[in-house]
Amino acid sequence: MQSKIRLLLCDDHAIFRQGVRKLLELEPDIIVVGDAGNGQEMLDLLKKTGPDVILMDIGMPNMDGVTATSKAKKILPRAKVVIFTVFEDEPHIFQAIKAGAMGYLLKDASFDELIAAIRSVYKGEALIQPVVATKVLKEFAMLDKRKLKEGDRFYSDLTEREKEILRLIALGGANKEIAKKLGIAEKTVKNHISSIFQTLHVNNRTQAAIYALDKKI
Repeated sequence: MQSKIRLLLCDDHAIFRQGVRKLLELEPDIIVVGDAGNGQEMLDLLKKTGPDVILMDIGMPNMDGVTATSKAKKILPRAKVVIFTVFEDEPHIFQAIKAGAMGYLLKDASFDELIAAIRSVYKGEALIQPVVATKVLKEFAMLDKRKLKEGDRFYSDLTEREKEILRLIALGGANKEIAKKLGIAEKTVKNHISSIFQTLHVNNRTQAAIYALDKKI
């Protein structure tokens, strides 16, 4: 029998938080282990509740969701964070991903989309809502149009195929999914990713994607 998804809810709007909690508790595979009104309250509950997934708002008093995500990942690395917010601007999206969020969902999403996001990140799959993913793709498209900074040629040293794989990594694509999308072998994808890491001087997939975004090249 599959164990239930232990979920910690963090949102500063009490009525909204309570409503979402009641809906989530109707799902047979989810157990809400706690809820918090801001990032600091969430951190206080983190070790006590040991959640698998944290559903996190961004705009909260005392400690915002991006800061809370970063701190939560250091305290409990295995916990998966899904950002659930009204903010759809690029800075918030990229800051949240950089902080360690595996999902980014807007509050106009349907309840079915929310449940799907929770289940996906629980299984280790990144999930970014299509409207948000479009913004990420546009940002990556701009990378090739920006003038490279003098002395910073790392991104330009990537091949076109590597740049394409880097974009797919940023959207949470697994090696198998990337291979299928590009029509190449999974082993070839792994080789390209190793080359990307070496060229960009990074150690993992998140760092590789965020590197290109941070450099503004």
